[in-house]
Amino acid sequence: MNAFIRFYLLCAGIFLVFDLFWLLVVSKKMYQHFIGGLMGETKIVPAILFYLIYIAGVVFFVIVPGVEKGSLVYVLGSGALLGLICYATYDLTNLATLKDWPVMMTIIDLIWGMFVTAAASGITYWLNILLFGGNT
Repeated sequence: MNAFIRFYLLCAGIFLVFDLFWLLVVSKKMYQHFIGGLMGETKIVPAILFYLIYIAGVVFFVIVPGVEKGSLVYVLGSGALLGLICYATYDLTNLATLKDWPVMMTIIDLIWGMFVTAAASGITYWLNILLFGGNT
C-alpha cells in the first residue's frame, strides 16, 4: 500500500475518533452556550470535505516529513503548529467578522486544534512504527 494512503487512513480514523468525541461529548454544551443562536443543522457534505482536505494536509505537511526525519518530536511540534494555524483561520476570522463571537470559545478551539492535530499525527507516526516498522 502506498505510504501516503496508509498514513491518510490511519490518521483519518484517529482524528475522527478524537473529533467525534470532542463534538458529541465534550464541547456540545459549550457550543450551544456560546453560539447556540448561530447553530443550525449540521451539513454533512461540507463536514466530510473538511475532514478529507484537512487530513490530506496533516499527512502531507506533518506526517510524511516527520517519518522521513524519523522524529516524533517533529511530528508533534509541526502537528500542533498546523492545528493552530488551521483552527486560527476559522476562529480568528469569526472573531474578526461576527458580532458577539466569544473570545473564550476561540481560545478553547485553538487549544483543541493544536492538541487533536498533534495527537492524531503522533499516534499515526507511532502506529506506523509499530505496524509497518516505520517505513514510508
